[in-house]
Amino acid sequence: MNSQLPYSQEPHDGGDFTTGNNRYYTAFARPYDMLVKALPVWRSWLKQTLPYLAGPRVLEVSFGTGYLLTQYANRFKAYGLDYNRAMIETTRRNLTRHNLQAALQQADVNNLPFNAGSFDTVLNTMAFTGYPDGSQALQELLRVLRPGGRLVLLDINFPSDRNRLGMNLARFWQLAGDILRDMDALFKVANVPYQELEIGGAGSVHLYLAKKP
Repeated sequence: MNSQLPYSQEPHDGGDFTTGNNRYYTAFARPYDMLVKALPVWRSWLKQTLPYLAGPRVLEVSFGTGYLLTQYANRFKAYGLDYNRAMIETTRRNLTRHNLQAALQQADVNNLPFNAGSFDTVLNTMAFTGYPDGSQALQELLRVLRPGGRLVLLDINFPSDRNRLGMNLARFWQLAGDILRDMDALFKVANVPYQELEIGGAGSVHLYLAKKP
């Protein structure tokens, strides 16, 4: 995407940024869970990642309240990681309600507690714009993929055609605190080929499909 777009600046203090986000999600874990379940458009965005998952080992990083895990945990050896403890507990309840299992743990995306090449697919939805260091986060997501493994990443960004509605929706997320980045530049630095699809929100919801060389 064009570098002239109004991308965000990385936060000066990544620790403070993460702490603030963590407080927010702790306070709103239950309403967030209800919102995801109540909004068909949100679920439709998330579910567009499902056809691209490949196993047997799938890791979802920053799984929120676990809606997507309830959609695929019965088909793969599912692992989940989130920074927020309230989200983890909510996800455990949702999995139990569906009689599903996944190995969940609390950790930071910038230091994933897995060996390199551990997973066939790494899934990350509506979370990358909430990380304080995009380059480090992308490196870690790719590190734990096996060679030939898939990164499936869904998040907000500016529409390629610059349409007014899509630009305004992206700016709304940005004003709310999300960090919108030049993902093309990040993938090029990581030297990873990828495909980008605009799947909703007037082009503001982007699906990135990358394959680790």
